[in-house]
Amino acid sequence: MIVLIITKTDDNECIDMVSEAVKAEGGEAFRFDTDRFPTEIRLIARYYKGSEQLKLISDGGELDLREVTAVWHRRLNIAGLLPKTIDPQIRHACLGESRSTVSAMLASLKVFRMDQLQNIRHAENKQLQLQVARELGLEIPRTLISNDPEAVRRFAADCEGRVITKMLSSFAIYEEGLEKVVFTNPVSESDLNDLDGLRFCPMTFQEMVPKAVELRVTIVGTQIFSASIDSGSSARAAYDWRRDGVGLLDEWASYQLPVDVSEKLLRVMDYFGLNYGAADFIVTPDGRHVFLEVNPVGEFFWLERRPGLPISRAIAKVLLGKSARRERAAFEASPVAD
Repeated sequence: MIVLIITKTDDNECIDMVSEAVKAEGGEAFRFDTDRFPTEIRLIARYYKGSEQLKLISDGGELDLREVTAVWHRRLNIAGLLPKTIDPQIRHACLGESRSTVSAMLASLKVFRMDQLQNIRHAENKQLQLQVARELGLEIPRTLISNDPEAVRRFAADCEGRVITKMLSSFAIYEEGLEKVVFTNPVSESDLNDLDGLRFCPMTFQEMVPKAVELRVTIVGTQIFSASIDSGSSARAAYDWRRDGVGLLDEWASYQLPVDVSEKLLRVMDYFGLNYGAADFIVTPDGRHVFLEVNPVGEFFWLERRPGLPISRAIAKVLLGKSARRERAAFEASPVAD
């Protein structure tokens, strides 16, 4: 059994973790760094009457794609290493052809995928996530997504001024070559008095949910791995634990997610047709579990170190067909329908 890992050169250590786990389970893993195509990796797709050839060739070896039994979709950056010095029009064409070629290759593989790319893209709609989670019985924070200043002020008044703001999409600012991620931030009175920027960019606003701990819940097939962090132990992480993520790495602890919350979360995964997801929750001081979002390709690698959750082994077993997995497309019906 061969697992094709779709990733990029600057992906993190989770690739090695899962590759080793696949090997330990008796399979093989082949890493395809999509940014190295077409500059360093060659692809051959040959179709004759009655036969075909599909092959990837890199400095790491040669892979007959017809022998692949599963695909793990991690990260895409197709043709990311194309020289910037190429004529812009030519470079645009090279990017387009490279992306079409890789997409066609992946589409032609009749194998299990974790997960279907269209399911991942569909599930990345965080507004839809909140709707589905609420309809399936999970508690969510009061949320407003708008570019209307007066609507934002009314929402803040409803929440008694305790409001945070965040982005629906991944966003970072680059200064002197360094990536500076835009985290969740509190909304101040002065912010509410100056909302002119909403003319250019809508924002997401949520009530500020009181925290006992924050959870990272990783779903693999039908298995759930939960870990908690007391983000209040770091002033920098009070509104978003990622702001002091490195400083809190050793503070994560195993957590037992209530059965009813686990069941509802698995139904969310059923709805989107996902075998993998990294969900974020807040546990309030009175014990309520508030769903924030689920990332269809979210990170997990630090949770293998502490508290030692065996997530990569679970991923390997799903990819190799040794654990229960979802193999159908995402639901199109209402999430509350029978």
